[in-house]
Amino acid sequence: MQSADALGHNAVSFEDRYDRSLYNKRRFVNNLGLAFAVSAMIFGLFWLVWILMTLFVEGFQALFHMPIFVADTPPPQTDGGLRNAIVGSLMLAFSGLFIGAPIGMMTGIYLAEFSQGSWLGKATRFLNDILLSAPSIVIGLFIYALMVQGKHFSGWAGSLALALIVIPVVVRTTENMLNLVPNTLREAAYALGTPKWKLVTNVTVKAAKTGLTTGVLLAFARITGETAPLLFTAFNNPFFSLDMNQAMANLPNTIYQFTSSPYDNWHTLAWAAALLITATVLILNIVARLIGGKEVAK
Repeated sequence: MQSADALGHNAVSFEDRYDRSLYNKRRFVNNLGLAFAVSAMIFGLFWLVWILMTLFVEGFQALFHMPIFVADTPPPQTDGGLRNAIVGSLMLAFSGLFIGAPIGMMTGIYLAEFSQGSWLGKATRFLNDILLSAPSIVIGLFIYALMVQGKHFSGWAGSLALALIVIPVVVRTTENMLNLVPNTLREAAYALGTPKWKLVTNVTVKAAKTGLTTGVLLAFARITGETAPLLFTAFNNPFFSLDMNQAMANLPNTIYQFTSSPYDNWHTLAWAAALLITATVLILNIVARLIGGKEVAK
């Protein structure tokens, strides 16, 4: 009883331990950091909204007043559209995706399921990280030296350059998504005598199919607006062409060419092309978010 009284006597009340100056200092620092964070957010959103509003206003004016989808890119000071550039961009982007996505998925499956700390897996992961952070113009120059120099521009060269951008993105997302699959699923499959190849194709890949799809969509969105690789590979073409062995029109290089010109009609078409690319990337990101959100909800 005496020890309890002594303990209560020696206890320091909250009011005695409370340091108002220290509390006020910490609250000031907290409010200052919060103010900086909110100011930075408002500053960034202001420019983003301004850019998007300008893009949508100028782009929609071009879509409504010019034959964007039914005419090819015109000579200066004449009416025209972006049909050849739209078709060329779709061919280049889908070709690059069809070349790069399977390679990236197979590499990601190897790293997640088969490498098991081997030197080849470590080297592959290291090289993939380098390729993921490499500037796209360097990739374009590499393909230029490999396929264009001494020959001619071609759609296949542009597709290969875009495929090299797709591969590291798909490799990273595939490996990460497969690593998220619980090991209990693998153990259960092994307990039933499932071979490794069947485990990968019928268990882990199926369990991670939503994340894999999201990764492919994000990679496609990444290459949709790439300009530098196509500038050195596919270049551009003022005429409608489906021949991948020749230079091909595409929206990014059309924007680059038209914005550098002094002609008003080309500027208007450049706004329309920029709106189409922005809308495509926005839609792909929204679809990827929706697919990923459904998987999280499950």
